[in-house]
Amino acid sequence: MRVHAKRAGALLGGLLFPAWSMADWTLNMAPGVTGTSNEIFSLHMTILWICVVIGIVVFGVMFWSIFAHRKSQGHKPANFHENTVVEVLWTIIPFVILVVMAIPATATLVDMYDTAESDVDIKVTGYQWRWKYDYLEEDFGYFSNLATSKDEIYNRLEKNENYLLDVDNPLVIPVGKKVRLLVTANDVIHSWWVPAFGVKKDAIPGFINETWTRVDEPGIYRGQCTELCGKDHGFMPVVVKAVPQEEYDEWVAEQREAAQRERELTEKDWTLEELMERGEQTYASACAACHQADGSGAPPAFPALRGSQIVLEDMDAHLDIVVNGVSGTAMQAFGGQLSEVDLAAVITYERNAWGNNTGEMVTPKEVFEYKNQE
Repeated sequence: MRVHAKRAGALLGGLLFPAWSMADWTLNMAPGVTGTSNEIFSLHMTILWICVVIGIVVFGVMFWSIFAHRKSQGHKPANFHENTVVEVLWTIIPFVILVVMAIPATATLVDMYDTAESDVDIKVTGYQWRWKYDYLEEDFGYFSNLATSKDEIYNRLEKNENYLLDVDNPLVIPVGKKVRLLVTANDVIHSWWVPAFGVKKDAIPGFINETWTRVDEPGIYRGQCTELCGKDHGFMPVVVKAVPQEEYDEWVAEQREAAQRERELTEKDWTLEELMERGEQTYASACAACHQADGSGAPPAFPALRGSQIVLEDMDAHLDIVVNGVSGTAMQAFGGQLSEVDLAAVITYERNAWGNNTGEMVTPKEVFEYKNQE
């Protein structure tokens, strides 16, 4: 009873005095780390103080009029009907205020939409429920997946500082360079948002929206998808790592080499054990969110793979579903998302994990040939 009383008291205190329960609770926007975000903050403060002055003047006149000209003192209301001077004043004054507010707002918007003369171009594609970053001038790309463990999500472990805001592969950009982001989506509407950059852009299938940023300080900056995009909408964070130019150049060189090695792996002779090991990793990042880590699925939307007749018997149908997806269902087409190696590995894993044990394997060469036949 004493424990319940303490919990009730804490809850009541949090409701009555919310600041007690919010360690970083603030009233205002936080300044960002880019020129655009600082312009937005300055514009916000300018408009805020204009509104404060308007509020003080309007409510001051109203309260003074109510108090000084109240009926109990014998005052009678004045009639301003069809008073030309008053009507001109309450038309001109708001118009002037709006013009004063529009000038800095327009300048900020023009700057936000100016994506010309960029130093780095990156295509950002939203998927359910992760992001893909393609470096258009460097011929490589990768997926960025939630890195928070299931144990934290289901309260089996204590949640860390960056709960639901960690990824396996952050977006890496150089400090001091103008980075143009081409934002789109593969399935449903998403929204790419990093508050410290002052950037929030919708990712819409079939459309490409442009935005840009220039980060002045090295560091790691976090955001989220801000469009309700499905059941795992809250598990789709954005993490950006801004590094000095020299470090960025080294990282780009490493990514190019890794992409080339990945392409060469298509010609390698893989063993079942190697494909199973890689397939387990691919399944955990691309498939487990829907079909569950143990292959049990979440019927009817996400059927079980463990004991599935297609997985156990029909290799061609299994390959077709993974590569092309299933129209009208939540099953995405992974042919354009995963490499031939990862496609072969995950199909092999599904056919031999959780007691399926078919002993069958699909090679990257077979996946490559299958995709080229279509």
